[in-house]
Amino acid sequence: MHAEEKFTDATWPASPETATLEGKNKFLGFWLFLGGETVLFASLFATYLALKDKVPDSSHKLAKDIFELPLTFVATMLLLTSSLTSVYAMYHMKNNHFQKMQAWLLITVLLGAAFLGLEVYEFNHYVHEFKHTFTSSAFGSAFYTLVGFHGAHVAVGLAWILTLMLRNAKRGLNLYNAPKFYVASLYWHFIDVVWVFIFTVVYLMGMVG
Repeated sequence: MHAEEKFTDATWPASPETATLEGKNKFLGFWLFLGGETVLFASLFATYLALKDKVPDSSHKLAKDIFELPLTFVATMLLLTSSLTSVYAMYHMKNNHFQKMQAWLLITVLLGAAFLGLEVYEFNHYVHEFKHTFTSSAFGSAFYTLVGFHGAHVAVGLAWILTLMLRNAKRGLNLYNAPKFYVASLYWHFIDVVWVFIFTVVYLMGMVG
């Protein structure tokens, strides 16, 4: 079974992402990569929890004084919805429906970009309204490092998916690029899961002190 071979719906494998040895290797390598990413984020979470109450004096705001949950909740819904649209995209990938997969991936990208836009607005608001900057306190450094690092991962995920969409727009689906789309989708789910923890640990716990 050649990776570049053309398939019909009837001959397209049920699991195209692992139908070739190369696909299986990509899958394995990605899980090893995610292991390292998990350790990295765990370290950032631990650092944030240790420093979230560390400000120089009472003139500096804490989480409960600056966080705006309605805005963060909207951003969270956008990102979680993008995870669902990514699932739809992979459903169509597994059924050899390239154009439908591309359409759902585009929706995923638009939702992810909207999330990133709200995060940029949030950071800008904190800096100008509350003087909450990266260097204003240990809390500020820990907050922007953790949340900003996640935002950078979102940007990488968007660039990754868009690159795959553009490079394969005329090629269609085959067993060479199907694993690439699938791994990018897994990466996007990982980003979403990390955000759920950030929303809980940073924002919800921050509001209760």
